[in-house]
Amino acid sequence: MASISTFESLRIRDYRLLWLAQLNTSMGQWMDQVTRGWLIYQITGSAFQLGLVTATRGLPLLLFGILAGALADRTDRRIQLVVAQVTNGVLNFILAVLVLTGNVQEWHVYVTAFLAGSVQAFQQPARQTLISDIVPEDKLLNALALNSAALNGSRAIGPAIAGLVITFVDTGGSYMLQAFMYLIATVWTFQLVIPPHYEARDAEGHVRERPSFFGSVSEGLSFAAREPNIRAQLLLGLGPLTFAMSYTSLMPLIAIKVLGGNATLQGTLLSFIGIGALAGALTVASMKRTTGYGLSVVLGAIAFSVAVFAFASSQWVWLSCLLGFVLGMFSVTYTTQNQSLLQIMTPRALRGRVMSIYLLNRGLVPLGAVVAGFLAEHLGGQNAMRGLALIALLIVVAVVATHRNILTLKVPLRERSDEDAADATRGGRGRASLAGRHRES
Repeated sequence: MASISTFESLRIRDYRLLWLAQLNTSMGQWMDQVTRGWLIYQITGSAFQLGLVTATRGLPLLLFGILAGALADRTDRRIQLVVAQVTNGVLNFILAVLVLTGNVQEWHVYVTAFLAGSVQAFQQPARQTLISDIVPEDKLLNALALNSAALNGSRAIGPAIAGLVITFVDTGGSYMLQAFMYLIATVWTFQLVIPPHYEARDAEGHVRERPSFFGSVSEGLSFAAREPNIRAQLLLGLGPLTFAMSYTSLMPLIAIKVLGGNATLQGTLLSFIGIGALAGALTVASMKRTTGYGLSVVLGAIAFSVAVFAFASSQWVWLSCLLGFVLGMFSVTYTTQNQSLLQIMTPRALRGRVMSIYLLNRGLVPLGAVVAGFLAEHLGGQNAMRGLALIALLIVVAVVATHRNILTLKVPLRERSDEDAADATRGGRGRASLAGRHRES
C-alpha cells in the first residue's frame, strides 16, 4: 500500500461501518449482475433479453431516483438504507427458493429485477449523502475513493464467486448467498450514528421554510439546471456511462461467442475489470490532492471510452483480461473525481437531490443495455461494444464543446461554507444570490 493515509477515512468509526455495509451490498449487486444474466439466458437463449432484463432492473432507478434523493434530504438516511437492504435480501431469498425448487419462470426474473431496482433507487442517494454527512470535506475524495474500492473490490471477487457457485451449485445458490450478504450489511448499518440534517438558511441566518416534497424535487432539478459547472459534471457522469458502461450486459456474448468460454470465464473477465477498478480507487485514495480539476474528469472519461473500444476488439483471453484491468482503472479514477467535485460544489442541503441525478446513470446504463442488446442481435457482441464506446466518446466531446469552462475548473478540496460551494458552481460568479438561498447551519 502506498501509504497509511490511503485508508485515513476508515479511522472514522461511522464511515468504517458504512464502508463495511457497502462492501457486502456491492458484492451482492455484482453477483446479481452475473447471476441474473446467466439465468435469463438459460431460460430464453436470447441475447436481446440479456439487455432487456438489465434494463428492467435499471428502469426504477430512473422512475424513482430523484424522488429518493428528495427523501434522503428530508428524512433519516440510515433508516432509508436499512429498509432498502432488508427488502433486497428478501427478494433474493424468494428468487433463490424459486430456482432451487425448479419453479422459476421468465416473469419471475423480470418482476424481481424491477423490484430490486426500485429498492436500489432508494438505497443509492441515502448511502452517497451519508458519506458526506460522516466525513469532513477535506477527506471526502479519500472516502469516495475507498467507497469505490469497496465497490470494485467486490466487483473483482463477486463475479468470480457467482461464476463458481453457478457452475457447481446453481443460480439459486448464488441468490441465497446474496440474501445473506444483505443481512450482514444491515447489521453494520444499524450501528451508524449520524449527525442531524443540515437545514438551509436564508441570508439572515434563519432556517428557510421547507418546501413540499415535490417542491424539494423541483428545487434540486432547478439548481442542477442553472449552475453550468454542476450541469457539466452531471452530463459527464451520465452520458458516457449510459453507453460505455453497458458493455457489462454483453459479457456473456464476449465470454461465449468471442472467447469460447463459459460462466467461469465471464466471471474472470469481470474480476479483472474489478481488480483494475480497485487499483484505480486506491490510487485516487492515495492522492494528497488539495484541488479538484474538471480537466481530470474529461480526460478520464475519454480514456474510459477508448479502453472499452479496445476491450471489445480483443480476440484473446489474456489480452481481454489485461484490457479489462485498464478499463476498470480508468472508469473509477474518472467517476470518483466526478463524484467528489459534485458533492463539494453542491450545498449540503441539496446534496441528496443532486447526487440522485448523478446516480441516474445506474438506471440509464441498463437502458443503454437495451441498445447494446439490439446492436448485438444485428452486428454481433464485439461491434455492438465498439459502437457504444464511440457514442460515449462523442458525448464527452459534445459536453466540452458546450461547457468549455469545465476544462479550467478548479475546486479546493476542503471544508467550506456554502458561499464557497456556490462560488465553485459558477466559477466565482453569482456568489451572493446563490449563497443567500442555500446557507447551512
